[in-house]
Amino acid sequence: MPGPTKKNVKKMAGKTADKTAGKAAKKVVKKAVKKAAVTKAVVKKAVVKTGGGKAAPAPTAKAVTKRATKGATKGAAKAATLVTAKPATQATKATKGAAARKTGARKTAGTGSAPARPRVTRPPAPRPPDPVRITVTAEEAGTRIDRFLGEKLDNASRTRIQKWMNDGAVHVNGEPVRKSRMLEPGDTIVVTRPPEPVAGVVEPENIPLDIVYEDKYLVVVNKPKGLVTHPGHGVPGGTLANALLYHYRTLSDFGGADRPGIVHRLDRDTSGLLVAARDNVTHAALSTMLAERKIHRTYQAIVWREAPAEGTIDAPLGRHPRDPVKRAVIAPTYRGTPGKPAVTHYKALDWFQFASHVEVTLETGRTHQIRVHFAHAGHPVAGDGVYGGADAMLGRVPPLFQGAAAGLLKRLSSQALHAVRLSFVHPRTKKKLSFESPLPAEFREALAFLDKFKREIVVEEARPDFDDEDY
Repeated sequence: MPGPTKKNVKKMAGKTADKTAGKAAKKVVKKAVKKAAVTKAVVKKAVVKTGGGKAAPAPTAKAVTKRATKGATKGAAKAATLVTAKPATQATKATKGAAARKTGARKTAGTGSAPARPRVTRPPAPRPPDPVRITVTAEEAGTRIDRFLGEKLDNASRTRIQKWMNDGAVHVNGEPVRKSRMLEPGDTIVVTRPPEPVAGVVEPENIPLDIVYEDKYLVVVNKPKGLVTHPGHGVPGGTLANALLYHYRTLSDFGGADRPGIVHRLDRDTSGLLVAARDNVTHAALSTMLAERKIHRTYQAIVWREAPAEGTIDAPLGRHPRDPVKRAVIAPTYRGTPGKPAVTHYKALDWFQFASHVEVTLETGRTHQIRVHFAHAGHPVAGDGVYGGADAMLGRVPPLFQGAAAGLLKRLSSQALHAVRLSFVHPRTKKKLSFESPLPAEFREALAFLDKFKREIVVEEARPDFDDEDY
């Protein structure tokens, strides 16, 4: 709907002003006439009482009316000019005034006064700790610096120490150092720890947990599919960390206040066994064991197509160059940023016409390692839509089995990947611990569906050699 023109605004303002002026003039005239009559009576009474000379005559009603009409007309003209000059401004002011009155009424309704505005307080910036100075002895020489500092410093994992090195916070003999440097006798190491960022508070939440083992040092949990390990971007709560805090109240904060107790992760849609720490000493020991490959983890997966009987995938992993959420195999020379070493071992348990059931063990624990490695090898994990293991695979299955492949996907809500075994030596009690987790129902149903497509492995026997004279 078009806005009012300047001409229309003037016309409307004139009418409004005339109407207002008429009302104002009538009031002024009525008041003036009344005042004039009262004044005339008072003067007459005073003259009679004092017997003095003639008083100045009071203004007549006609004169008062004329003066009031002139003043009202002048005021109306001024009002019309204001309305014509700033119609939008006047309307805006009126709208703001009405809104303010409405807001004020809502604030004071039932309370008698507007509530006090809460003050926003921010936590003070953390103070960086004092630098740590260490001199290397002859017995300590020959050790990698990141491993050496991991043993010397409290609450510092090797991953965190390596990040400090990349940020230039670690110096040897006054020079920045690389994580692979081997120490020599007499080296002076100075570590300037950066202040820890203020992390969000993880609230305890009553989420059911399948506790496989617990003691006062650690807990082993069978994580279901769909449960995120710890809060992160876009996931403020409802995680395994929130559930652990509810059940145990106190957990380690060695890995950060936003991931209490979490030693290693499982993807949201990967189910199975996971260990968490209840104090920082245990957490530090488990992190070191994980880095030294002393925590053994075994997975089972359903992957597409026929996988080799056994094998090893040794390919460095890093962030995907075009999608920061994903991971990819990164060549060592990619923009000068090498991927992190990643090694996956596997063996086939069963073969089907268009898929394989495999068992996987890890040497390293990179994010999405199994999923990325098998996709890189041409055998994406079935149901994994992020790395090409869902509908994208249907066109790569032989036409005869495409319907069956679609049936497999219908039985999988996400990737068919489960952590079935976890074993390690308890860092505090030194006892050997080993745990197993049965395959979840969805995984078992998928295997039962595939059973009708099982491939028979026929091994040809060697034919005997015959001499020509035998024929």
